[in-house]
Amino acid sequence: MPRAGRRRGKLRWSNLYSFSCVRPSVLESEGPHSLQGPGFSRVVYCNQPKMHKTKPIKYPSNYISTTKYNIITFLPKAIFEQFRRVANLYFLLAAMLSLTPVAPFTAVSMIVPLAFVVGLSMAKEALEDWRRFIQDMKVNSRKVSVHKGEGSFGYKSWQKLRVGDVVKVEKDQFFPADLLLLSSSYEDGICYVETMNLDGETNLKVKRALEVTLPLDEDTAFKNFVATIRCEDPNPKLYTFVGNLEFDRQVYALDPAQILIRDSKLRNTAFVYGVVIFTGHDTKVMQNSTKSPSKRSMIEKKMDYIIYVLFTLLVLISLISSIGFAVKTKFDMPNWWYMRPDKPQNLYDPSKPSLSGIFHLITALILYGYLIPISLYVSIEVVKVLQAMFINQDIQMYDEDTGNPAQARTSNLNEQLGQVDTILSDKTGTLTCNQMDFLKCSIAGVSYGVGSSEVEIAAAKQMAMDLNSKSLDITNQSNRNSWENVANHQFSTSEIEMQPGTPFKSEKVKKPPIRGFNFEDDRLMNGNWLIESNANGILMFFRILAICQSAIPEPNEETGRFNYEAESPDEGSFLVAAREFGFEFCRRTQTSVFIREQYPSYSQPVEREYKILNLLEFSSKRKRMSVIVQVEDGQIFLFCKGADSIIFDRLAKNGRMYEEVTSKHLNEYGEAGLRTLALAYKKLEESEYSVWNSEFVKAKTTIGPDRDALLERVADVMEKDLILVGATAVEDKLQKGVPQCIDKLAQAGLKIWVLTGDKMETAINIGFACSLLRQGMKQISITTMNTELLGQDANKAVKDNILLQITNSSQMVKLEKDPHAAFALIIDGKTLSYALEDDLKHQFLNLAVDCASVICCRVSPKQKALVTRLVKEGTGKTTLAIGDGANDVGMIQEADIGVGISGVEGMQAVMASDFSIAQFRFLERLLVVHGHWCYKRIAQMVCYFFYKNIAFGLTLFYFEAYTGFSGQSVYDDWYMLLFNVILTSLPVISLGVFEQDVSSDVCLQFPALYQQGPRNVFFDWYRIFGWMTNGLYSSLITFFFSINIFYDQAFRSDGQTPDMSSVGAAMFTCVIWTVNLQIALTISHFTWIQHLFIWGSIATWYIFLFLYGVASPLISGRSYKILIEALAPAPIYWAATLLITLACNLPYLAHISFQRSFNPMDHHVIQEIKYYKKDVEDAHMWTRESSKARQKTKIGFTARVDAKIRLLRGRLQKKYSSLGTPTAQLQQQQQNLVSS
Repeated sequence: MPRAGRRRGKLRWSNLYSFSCVRPSVLESEGPHSLQGPGFSRVVYCNQPKMHKTKPIKYPSNYISTTKYNIITFLPKAIFEQFRRVANLYFLLAAMLSLTPVAPFTAVSMIVPLAFVVGLSMAKEALEDWRRFIQDMKVNSRKVSVHKGEGSFGYKSWQKLRVGDVVKVEKDQFFPADLLLLSSSYEDGICYVETMNLDGETNLKVKRALEVTLPLDEDTAFKNFVATIRCEDPNPKLYTFVGNLEFDRQVYALDPAQILIRDSKLRNTAFVYGVVIFTGHDTKVMQNSTKSPSKRSMIEKKMDYIIYVLFTLLVLISLISSIGFAVKTKFDMPNWWYMRPDKPQNLYDPSKPSLSGIFHLITALILYGYLIPISLYVSIEVVKVLQAMFINQDIQMYDEDTGNPAQARTSNLNEQLGQVDTILSDKTGTLTCNQMDFLKCSIAGVSYGVGSSEVEIAAAKQMAMDLNSKSLDITNQSNRNSWENVANHQFSTSEIEMQPGTPFKSEKVKKPPIRGFNFEDDRLMNGNWLIESNANGILMFFRILAICQSAIPEPNEETGRFNYEAESPDEGSFLVAAREFGFEFCRRTQTSVFIREQYPSYSQPVEREYKILNLLEFSSKRKRMSVIVQVEDGQIFLFCKGADSIIFDRLAKNGRMYEEVTSKHLNEYGEAGLRTLALAYKKLEESEYSVWNSEFVKAKTTIGPDRDALLERVADVMEKDLILVGATAVEDKLQKGVPQCIDKLAQAGLKIWVLTGDKMETAINIGFACSLLRQGMKQISITTMNTELLGQDANKAVKDNILLQITNSSQMVKLEKDPHAAFALIIDGKTLSYALEDDLKHQFLNLAVDCASVICCRVSPKQKALVTRLVKEGTGKTTLAIGDGANDVGMIQEADIGVGISGVEGMQAVMASDFSIAQFRFLERLLVVHGHWCYKRIAQMVCYFFYKNIAFGLTLFYFEAYTGFSGQSVYDDWYMLLFNVILTSLPVISLGVFEQDVSSDVCLQFPALYQQGPRNVFFDWYRIFGWMTNGLYSSLITFFFSINIFYDQAFRSDGQTPDMSSVGAAMFTCVIWTVNLQIALTISHFTWIQHLFIWGSIATWYIFLFLYGVASPLISGRSYKILIEALAPAPIYWAATLLITLACNLPYLAHISFQRSFNPMDHHVIQEIKYYKKDVEDAHMWTRESSKARQKTKIGFTARVDAKIRLLRGRLQKKYSSLGTPTAQLQQQQQNLVSS
């Protein structure tokens, strides 16, 4: 009687898969299967976790931590991180020196700002790390059922698991560690596992236990269970495992089929029992966790050089000050009786002027430290975090279908989004949907499927456009109107929304769409194939579709049909197609699949059983998949599907009947942008199969690194002498809005490269659909020679040939005289492996940069990363890589900016990325809008920061020089303390967060504005030194005007002149007004927040001055009641403030007025148009200006239209020249054409 909870299906998967485990012969303890040597030292005592608590087999606990810090390491590590910054290190030294007698300020004024800035940064680090800690604790605190002894199980938290523990995992739970599967709720010990967290794949994987452990299927069975596992050491390889299980004095081979990896999930299985092999950071998923590479934006890197410039200036003026002090000490000090030169000190000893100068150098370095903005880094971090929040909350980048918003996973690179030069994009799942629709097929030499792919629809539109243009007659108004219709249609339908697969017969009634199936051809539908002349071939084709797969059917209660958990979207579309053709895969057991066939009668389905004898799995290396099945009458067949190049090489002589015509169909399908596979079969004799199967079983039981190669050789023997049946063609649909996005990015001046693993024909035709390629574009294809015809120096000959192709192509591009000529470079992975070598890569890059489009086909993940590195390092410009799969992680991490798409292929690309979006089309807004804004905001913010610190800091130098290099500060310590922290911080933050030179709509209408970023218009050295010069000018005006106004003028009503504290407060008031008015003149887009921060900062100064003055004299010192009694009653104070503020800002006002009037930038013109509402009053002018505001590009729909207009103009010129038409009339007709 079966135990409760067990499933009765006799699922014996161990008979099927290439990597299944069959019980080998019993081995002696010293036998050949024992694992010895480095890398295979792990010993696990099953059900005896206490034995792993002592060395030499003491293994880590299952506690995991992804935090950077802990309670002990936070302070030292966080402080070290903060003082790695040059500016912070300088201020730390200055704060330490402020405790000495040479300091010009009190220690508080130096220590408090530093503590505030460093403390804020550390608090941010702590908050981010706390969030990681909370996430870790949620994982570590999960519960799992663990064997406690005597056959009883109880729940423990994950972090308390130990190596050797026996655990029971239930349906829809995650595996807490890397486990060896012992048994499951299925009688044959299989289970279904979802590995989305590991590889992003949503399809279920099948795992199966060894037959010897199947009796361990209930709690009490583990009462006396003891076994030993000897296996490989911890490593990051997810798909390999080598080990032995020693149980009942026998040794059994282990492989990946028995390993359940941490963070994968148990699905469609009630429970499993397993023993813990790897815990915590030894698990494969944690071994794979790598730190993201450290990336810094170009502006941040340039900031370091500006800091060095300012530090050089600081040292220079400090040296001038110390030399001046030494001279004064030597020559003037003896005459200053009030300084008591008869009792000198080391700080000013006339007999030792050099020593006094050295001490004064330290004083000066502290005094002029305000040249270096201490709060710059903190302000930038705050601004970037707020910018990232706006990106995350942009509703225009929210995908309603998936519910995924855009996400700035790091805020360090916001401004870099506005400086991108080259985009390197994946194709499948990025430009395309990764949704496969079965569209066409070729069976026994006959092509079926009358629907059209998106590429074919786009090509048909282009052909219609060509035909219309040939018959265009400008003198006939109706013909001109037809051109208008075609041109307008080009734009209105550029976003290809037409349902692919719809025949061109307009009277055809549309059927409700079926996901994965877009096939239309009555010859195969509704059983009509039974009357076709090649019905037997069609029957074999349908059966291969339905049987040659490893999917799992799941009943859908809503539709009454089955959903398929397939290894790939292609396989899922094949099963849907088979179902629609009348061959529904409905059930799978351990040894069989069941197909509900509408054959021989379409109206009376029959469920047939096909016994699965072996399954040879698909891999990227094999590029094929096969199953060996036994049909109901006992015959044995091998069904195979794979890449056409692989299948055709394995055909028998009598199996090539349809090879030529099928090859023709495959080329046609490839030209239509479809993905193709070839289908074949082979009939086996029972004796032939038995001999092969014994070799196959022997290969499966082999232990060691040669096992996979041995299995491959045995499988290769079987997969020969095949008979070709036909081929499939599925469409990987373009994502919504991809053509428009590419067009807009091209108009913004961005270069786009496509790196794909697809074959060349498919990639080229997707390129046409996206308008990366177009008719008339000259294609340069770099290929390799046939090495079989070469001798020993084949490698050198191939490289020489590739170099010759590159050289000739480069010469052709350079000699091209037509300015409108466009070139596209197309290269495959094999050729690319040579082109990326050191002696060829620079020539290859130079050619690629000169081409309008670059498409790299059949490239590996490593090659994607290498190409990205080549472009990044070779051009020195900003690169952005975008992809959605695990194979894109390398290039995403290698690029300056990595963008992950949260698509069907999972989340690995997103986890490795800097920014994530749900659709490729959102890249347009991310770059053209947010990138442009963030770049300009950060650039203006940093420039302004240096301006205000120079304007303030140099006044200290002037006063010190004015007072005989005495080291005296004109300002109160509290003024200087509050300058960067309170009085000028919020306005500059509002500039970095809210500034907009133009609105988001205008950014998209005028994409050429984006080029201000790549050209670095707002942060080049000319502009940086311009702002520094402005700061220098403001400091000179502020100081010398203040000194000359207040030096000998009556300040109070009784005629008294101001003291130093009054002069300092008045001068500081002028600085506050000047720098805040300057930022008001800089801002283009005002909100109430900017007004509040700017005018509120000025008001805060007066409020502080009042409160500070009314405080006790012990606190306020010389500033006691300074505002009430000294400054406020003095008209000269208010007049001087107004005069100096205007004098400091008038040059900048004159500069921007002159620039806007005589040499305006692009955004100046747009701002004026918008301000005077000319875009509303004169819509035609606005359209004309926006059409001109794009970079000259040779890709995209706009380039296609421009090329067509040039072609028509040439035809018109030729036509009217032959007719003798006056030039003026011809120009008028051309103008009408363009305006249409």
